Amino acid sequence: MRPNTSSFADPLIGLEKIKTPKWAKVSEKVAAATFRQALRELPAVVRVVVGLAWRTSRGLTLLAAVVHVASGCVTAFGLLATADVFTALLRDGPTPERLVASLPALALVVGSYALRALLDTAVGSVEGALRPKVTRAADDAVTSAVIGVELLAFEDADFRELIRRGARDGVEYIDGCIRWIADLVASLIALIAALVTAGFLNPWLTLALLLTAVGDGWAAARVGRLHRRHFLDSVTRHMSKSVLEDVAMSREFALERHALTLQQRLLAEHRRVTESLMADDVRLAHRSNLVRLVGRAVGGLGSGLAYGVLGLLLYTGQLPLALAGTAALAMRTASQSLSNTMRSIDLLHEGSFHIEFYQTLLAECAARHQPASGAQAPLNPAEIKLSGVSFTYPGSEAPAVQGLDLTVRRGEIVALVGENGSGKTTLGKLLTGLYPPTTGTVTWDGVDVASADPSGVHDQIAVIAQDPAGWPMTARHNVVVGRLTRDDPDAWQSALTMSSADEVVNSLPHKEKTLLSKRFQDGQDLSGGQWQRLGIARGIYRDASILVADEPTAALDAKAEARVFTALKNASKHTTILVTHRLANIKNADRIVVLSEGRVVEQGTHAELHAARGHYHELYEIQAAAFRTDTPPPAPAHIGLGDNEPTAEAR
Repeated sequence: MRPNTSSFADPLIGLEKIKTPKWAKVSEKVAAATFRQALRELPAVVRVVVGLAWRTSRGLTLLAAVVHVASGCVTAFGLLATADVFTALLRDGPTPERLVASLPALALVVGSYALRALLDTAVGSVEGALRPKVTRAADDAVTSAVIGVELLAFEDADFRELIRRGARDGVEYIDGCIRWIADLVASLIALIAALVTAGFLNPWLTLALLLTAVGDGWAAARVGRLHRRHFLDSVTRHMSKSVLEDVAMSREFALERHALTLQQRLLAEHRRVTESLMADDVRLAHRSNLVRLVGRAVGGLGSGLAYGVLGLLLYTGQLPLALAGTAALAMRTASQSLSNTMRSIDLLHEGSFHIEFYQTLLAECAARHQPASGAQAPLNPAEIKLSGVSFTYPGSEAPAVQGLDLTVRRGEIVALVGENGSGKTTLGKLLTGLYPPTTGTVTWDGVDVASADPSGVHDQIAVIAQDPAGWPMTARHNVVVGRLTRDDPDAWQSALTMSSADEVVNSLPHKEKTLLSKRFQDGQDLSGGQWQRLGIARGIYRDASILVADEPTAALDAKAEARVFTALKNASKHTTILVTHRLANIKNADRIVVLSEGRVVEQGTHAELHAARGHYHELYEIQAAAFRTDTPPPAPAHIGLGDNEPTAEAR
């Protein structure tokens, strides 16, 4: 039958598949805000940024304020000195004598401009020293906050997005706000200097000066709102573009991208999205230019009105001709300063909402941080007990496990088995205190793990994950990172041998000194099975009281798998929690706990459960039948035996 190709017209990554993220509602608020709202919210962002700068370096912050104020005062002094020059030169017409008489005032003007240039250089130098310090402090605050949150926080998709926005945009806008606050201070001081100078010459000029920049200020605010509205309208397409660029260019998808001949299809998808964004950018440019044209027209009318006021003052004799030049210079300075002031306010208003991400992230991390307590978890507990334990993942309505009552004793090898989604992996994390129960208690020798010092709890556990982290370190460090305080060459070699990771290390070009990351020029990559062997070696080297092995041999060959299970069985001093679907490897476990839909439905030895002919017997026979030549394997539709637990979202 000929395949139906009509569906190929549908986009691989459609816009309708990506919802506008929750953090974009912040931009919605910004886009709808008026200039008056921006002014009201300005002190808050200034307080946050200046407060961070003050805590980071009081000396540099104070020095920055001093040089900015000094620069503004010099500007005002220069304008007044200019007035003296024009008065000396133009009173009753210029003569050589008056030119000579104006030289001291002229020297003051030149000196003020030279001093202003030096102060501007000082401002740049101080700001250049302060900004990196403040940015580093903000970055360190975010990293310190995030790295200390409990493990469960990373199961929350909204929290993960908040980390990305707060750590990237928040810190970036703090850096920007330092510049914008400095620009605002400089513009305000220059504006005040110009207004004071104009008011000193004639009070009517002050009012006229305020009218000159109304058009430019309105245009700047309006264009800013247009850009933010454009961002809101295109945010999902930018997210789609990011996904497309990842699948079209990253190493992760390279093999199947070529094997499935998807290059041209992905290119067409990328062009579809980028052309849509380009069309919107063109429309934005046209609308922005039109708004600026209107703003300049209004500003031109305001300037004409201001110069009309100046001419009227000259005509009526309220302003001497000698001061007209100073008035014109003050008008130009005020107009430019007012425009810069309004632009800085608009930028700070936009930055305030991104800094809000930063503050929200710090507050959220503080709320999700498990504080140290006086209670200490017992060392190598003799008994781990779950009483009425239920657990629900963030964002999920149904509990992953519920009503669990279970006791695990020191030295036991307890196997957790069941279909995918039955709660095996979750139960392993509850037993080790990595996840706190939603209801019920998990105790070690009677001590509630949820209230114990988390560092004391985690120091006694080792976790061998099905998909272990591939740390961008040398092969040796990938193992000894399991217990950095331990320096035991014999234990290192033993962990390699027991996990079959010795074969991996011996195959590397620089043996244990080989850097394992393709992000580095000479780095090496490993297969899934090789990474799993190093993960097992890491867990063994950690030598913890409680070992949780979650599908530890899913990617291993039969020979390596046999070595690993033998090593786990011989770890008699450990309490071992083994999560696996390969039932043939757990026949000698001290106890097998069978889960179904988050509940314990059976437990006992292999012989006891097999004889009971219940749920475990059914699972075991499905796997055993595959190796029998005389009996076809049963295939109940409701039984699934894949390797992986579902994600938190799927749970």
